[in-house]
Amino acid sequence: MVALAEAVCWRLASHFMTVHERPFGRYFEDFTPGDIYRHWPGKTITEADDHLFCMITMNHHPLHTNQWFAENETVHGHNVVVGNLVYSLVLGMSVPDVSGAAIANLEIETLRHSKPTFHGDTIYAETRVLSTRLTSKGDRGIVEVETKGLNQRGEEVCYFKRKALVWTTEAAPKRQRPYGEEIWAEDD
Repeated sequence: MVALAEAVCWRLASHFMTVHERPFGRYFEDFTPGDIYRHWPGKTITEADDHLFCMITMNHHPLHTNQWFAENETVHGHNVVVGNLVYSLVLGMSVPDVSGAAIANLEIETLRHSKPTFHGDTIYAETRVLSTRLTSKGDRGIVEVETKGLNQRGEEVCYFKRKALVWTTEAAPKRQRPYGEEIWAEDD
């Protein structure tokens, strides 16, 4: 994979050190239809996560935030994690492997919540590449993927398809930092 194991050696004073650049996202040439990315790590959704997300997004439905209501007036008998949190979590898990180097996310074509997620469930995610197409500009391409969110029992709880616009390796901006290698120079 392009730039996956890139390491740079720097001469500092009287010795060498290896600097490892961690890739974040992929470039157009790195995507092959049929490839599957298993995102790591998973995340256990707590009651606090759910309540905070609900309050930030102003979704005050008692199904998510009121234990008595959920126990007595819902089909599940306890709180259900708000679906947008599950989707956001699964999407976020996929970013380092899929769209971390993207120019833009273009489209969410399908979004399905297959099963409810409850407080204490641990969510994992996997993405499969469906198609790739170079644009007429030639320096970027459209990558279509599908992503599944799975709970600790392996049950699909969230599914979506999306398209991202990604750079080709040659056209991608070089990753930089606002400082130089001198931060590791030995004191004289």
